[in-house]
Amino acid sequence: MSENLLVYGASSAIIQATLRHFARENCSFTLVARNSTRLDSVANDLKTLGSPKVDVIVADLNNFDQHEGIWKKTLDSMGTVHRVLIGHGTLSQQGLCEKDYPTAEVELKTNFLSIVSILTPIINHMEADGMGQIAVISSVAGDRGRQSNYIYGSAKAGLSAFLSGVRQRLAKSGVNVLTIKPGFVDTPMTHDVKKNPLFAKPEKVGQEIYFAMKKNKNSIYTPSIWAFIMTVIKVIPERLFKLLPL
Repeated sequence: MSENLLVYGASSAIIQATLRHFARENCSFTLVARNSTRLDSVANDLKTLGSPKVDVIVADLNNFDQHEGIWKKTLDSMGTVHRVLIGHGTLSQQGLCEKDYPTAEVELKTNFLSIVSILTPIINHMEADGMGQIAVISSVAGDRGRQSNYIYGSAKAGLSAFLSGVRQRLAKSGVNVLTIKPGFVDTPMTHDVKKNPLFAKPEKVGQEIYFAMKKNKNSIYTPSIWAFIMTVIKVIPERLFKLLPL
């Protein structure tokens, strides 16, 4: 059965890699992002792969006043939304955030609070409807605060905790909530980050997200090696952890 997907941050390389799998199943999409040129490119790609209907909505997702309207517009167009996939965000510049609170506030707003705002009407609708899936990209950075990126990590920790609570709340309604925790991924967002052997290609991560969504999983680390890595990092005693150059 073809499905309808509402996608936030649709110009993300990871999101695009995920959506290509659904497009081959003749799924329809509403794509939301702030760059109209990139949105149109993604839409054309999905149509070429077999999607019968692709709507685009250009929006700055830090404008919270738009969030409920985007949801209502999508319902009016699609009728039913089977899956919501959220993958927008920024990779915070830790040094700037440490020196300037307004900068840190914007990062927390983008990577955490905007998603809470987006999901509030969606959660209530799906709970009443008794069906659907919410899949959100968080990060391994939220598993434990590290000096190199604790502003970004704090936002993702809050996001993962929020999704955990929503998952428990919606379980009795038959709504699946998937928390996605990628490690290092070679995308435009990490262009300035020094690469190492742990960096994965967005195509691999997108494929794993697609399979997790289809299987209605609760949470995944992607690539899966990060489940082991983060287990080790989380059990390091604090007295030793403070000494590590992480």
